Amino acid sequence: MADPKTHTLSDLLDQLESLAEGESIAVQEIVDKLGHQSFAGLMLISALIAVSPASAIPGLTATVAVIVFILAAQMILGRDSVWLPGFITRRHLSTSKLCKGIAWLRKPVRFVERFLGQRLTWLLHRPWLLLPLVLILGLTLFMPVMEVIPTSGSIASAVIALFAAGVLARDGAVVLGSMALLAALPLAIWHFGFNG
Repeated sequence: MADPKTHTLSDLLDQLESLAEGESIAVQEIVDKLGHQSFAGLMLISALIAVSPASAIPGLTATVAVIVFILAAQMILGRDSVWLPGFITRRHLSTSKLCKGIAWLRKPVRFVERFLGQRLTWLLHRPWLLLPLVLILGLTLFMPVMEVIPTSGSIASAVIALFAAGVLARDGAVVLGSMALLAALPLAIWHFGFNG
């Protein structure tokens, strides 16, 4: 039976969809809606957008990489509230493309939620949580280069989304799985992208 917390991911999509008014939505509106303490929530939404069909937008992978890098760095430093630079918070996303992306994500998110539950929660505390965060920092440095390798940016974003989902659902097993993928992904993309 699914734990009530496993609906957290769908709830985030609902919150994001509730902002869909007008032709575009500012990143600052998303931050305000999710809350200034929702590091993992903002990381998940950013990564999911890069996994959705919206990832075809030029420069989106690099933008997501910058946002995730800043969020992960602030989590490592132990900040209480999210800070994002103005050049990011002033950016606008197309409402129609955002809604299409959310609709596309609903089915896989519901599928993933079936397997989430509170496990190995000690992995969600320091110092254990620092290792995947450091791996995420490293991965985001590769992500702008991934724009030239088809689907690699989406794969990297999916692994980051998996980590964020594990944190939100208090599922240390998922965090542990994402840690293994985070460690292996840059090497795999380099090998198959440039040597395949």
